Amino acid sequence: MILVVDSGSSKSDWKLELPDSAPISFSTNGLNPFFVNEKEITRVIKEIPEIIPYADEVTELYFFGAGCITPDRREMVSNALTPLFENAYIAVENDLFGSALATCGNKKGYVATLGTGSDLSFFDGEELMASHNGNGYVLGDEGSGAYFGKKLLRLFLYGRMPKDLNEKFAVKYRINKEVVIKNVYQKERPNAFLASFAPFMSDNITHPFIIDLVKGGFEEFVQASILTYADYTQYECHFVGSIAYSFDLLLREVCETHQIKVGTILKSPINELFNAVLERESNSLLSL
Repeated sequence: MILVVDSGSSKSDWKLELPDSAPISFSTNGLNPFFVNEKEITRVIKEIPEIIPYADEVTELYFFGAGCITPDRREMVSNALTPLFENAYIAVENDLFGSALATCGNKKGYVATLGTGSDLSFFDGEELMASHNGNGYVLGDEGSGAYFGKKLLRLFLYGRMPKDLNEKFAVKYRINKEVVIKNVYQKERPNAFLASFAPFMSDNITHPFIIDLVKGGFEEFVQASILTYADYTQYECHFVGSIAYSFDLLLREVCETHQIKVGTILKSPINELFNAVLERESNSLLSL
């Protein structure tokens, strides 16, 4: 039995192959090893009811996760998974590689994540080139949910949001400076907290202020990431994540101004990733 996981900072999607029936899918909290420790990862997995009956029968587990960019972080996740899946071969890789498998298949192209965080790299059909983008919600993650959430909170707390939007924001979230500071600087998953305000943009997407905000964020992402590659016009650029999916028309508009060829846009890559893993595994091509 093969288990595939696509884990972001806010949410993880799981899909499990069953021998005599259709695969089952379920979701948990995000398991980014930069924001949750090994013990917390193990705790979350132990509380997944869909996994309990099949844990001993899983023979291969492929985990593609945000934050799994260094050997020590991948080892942390692997160590958390091993006691629960004692009979499984476990492979841990970053979520961007999973997004590349889901969107590019075996073709060359650029792949970007625009969810809680953001990142970009080039996929040569087999391997994902090292990324020099992303850099986290403090230093980068342009165009991401955390980026937009931070923008919205700053505008709200500084009283620079248009009056009609300010009133809606105040009613919807009922927050103040103290709550924001506590969640950003003292609690776990600060990037997920920031990203939780991004849906406000979807609720008010026809407002000119929000349109300009979204387009401005996408422009920053394009400038900081895609345009840094000399050959970006030669290949399609695929996008994965809730922000890319929710604001796809504005994303396409910004990309068009730079002659960027937009390929697939997926909210979540788990179904396509699961199929890609099965295909590559059957062809002995999956080597993580």
